[in-house]
Amino acid sequence: MSGHEKARASTERAFLVGIDYRARTRTSEAAPSTTVLPSAAAARNHAIARKTSDVPGVLRFSAEESLEELRSLAISAGAEVAGEFLQNRDRPDPATLIGKGKLEEIAGAAASVSADLLLFDHDLTASQQRNIEKIVHSRVIDRTQLILDIFARHARTREGQLQVELAQLEYLLPRLGGRGIEMSQLGGGIGTRGPGETQLETDRRKIYRRIRHVKEQIENVRRIRGQQRQRRQSVPVATVALVGYTNAGKSTLFNALTQAAVLESPKMFATLDPTIRAVTLPSKRKVLLSDTVGFIRNLPHTVVSAFRATLEEVQRAALILHVSDASSALSAAQDAQVETVLKELEVDTKHRLRVMNKIDLLPANQRDALRDDARTIHVSAAKGIGMSTLLDRIDQSLTEDAIVRIRLRVPQKEGKTLAMLEARSRIFSRAYKDGLVELQADAPESVVRRVRNWVVSEVGN
Repeated sequence: MSGHEKARASTERAFLVGIDYRARTRTSEAAPSTTVLPSAAAARNHAIARKTSDVPGVLRFSAEESLEELRSLAISAGAEVAGEFLQNRDRPDPATLIGKGKLEEIAGAAASVSADLLLFDHDLTASQQRNIEKIVHSRVIDRTQLILDIFARHARTREGQLQVELAQLEYLLPRLGGRGIEMSQLGGGIGTRGPGETQLETDRRKIYRRIRHVKEQIENVRRIRGQQRQRRQSVPVATVALVGYTNAGKSTLFNALTQAAVLESPKMFATLDPTIRAVTLPSKRKVLLSDTVGFIRNLPHTVVSAFRATLEEVQRAALILHVSDASSALSAAQDAQVETVLKELEVDTKHRLRVMNKIDLLPANQRDALRDDARTIHVSAAKGIGMSTLLDRIDQSLTEDAIVRIRLRVPQKEGKTLAMLEARSRIFSRAYKDGLVELQADAPESVVRRVRNWVVSEVGN
């Protein structure tokens, strides 16, 4: 068997299950409708994005759009989508979420396409998950477990791995009852990465001890990160944090601004571990740009809590760049989800710039109609469009190490001072007279302090 054939053989086939809860109208007495979609038909059906709203003017993800996002998550987890099933219901069934009859129908549809597991676009309680598995006779993964599995795939640093393990353990803990044998004999696959691969014994006390140990290790990470931050703060260098919905193009933008080589991928949550790089602004000031994990709708609270050490970079940032996918029909709904997470992190009042990315994917007439304003910049990180405008706007938005217009007379023999001014300030004029260099420049306050002896006058910008 070739390597390609082996890879296909080891790829799990997932059957997606979506649920749309809608109140019945008086004129509609028909039974709740169910749609079974093979993946190819589903792709055509979802090609046109559809918005629904419970409150006029407030967008939410429709059931189809939510199922489309689940498909992207499944692919990011390494699965092949074998089929999809979308049901409209009035309300969730407390025991099985969608009812025993519908589950038997799903089991048949999944078996007909040789699906290895069912992925529910919904969070399941421990009892619901057990009840569903008894009926469908197949592995069942809910949305949170799927997201945690993707995190486990993409965590590269020790810090990221610890944070993922903590979130997985806290997810696992309430699901121990009645599943001891199953959980101790996990055989790999989606939903079992991370602590599942170590075949953790499902004894609550042992898991509690492991959780305490992981939290202690994460606390050590936070302490080290705090010490690093204190060292950075001793030098007046501001931090600018990138946030946004997963797959909005944050890593591509990060690379475009810093010339770094952070992984860029169309898969969701390709970037998990935080990355910080220095960027030189047009004023010659340096800032630290921080790339963070992407947000997603209904991000599990355990994930936000576990990644708090990483997200502290957002809390400490002088400026937040909220990156949005301008080409997405769901951009407004995704932005609302990011806003929810920022509020949970208590940074929703922090100074922000909205960066509308991927404008190269818009039709020409829409792209030509775009206009930047005081809070919004339109860019294409992939094509390098708008990068200089964005850097200028970041420069204007930061108050740390403020820029001062100065006039100086520096002795020509002060070569190091002149070289430092050349590197760290914007020089507008230069004249040589009587062994002195007369300069007019814009320089950060930290530079002004170092050349105070030669400053003739200064005016803050």
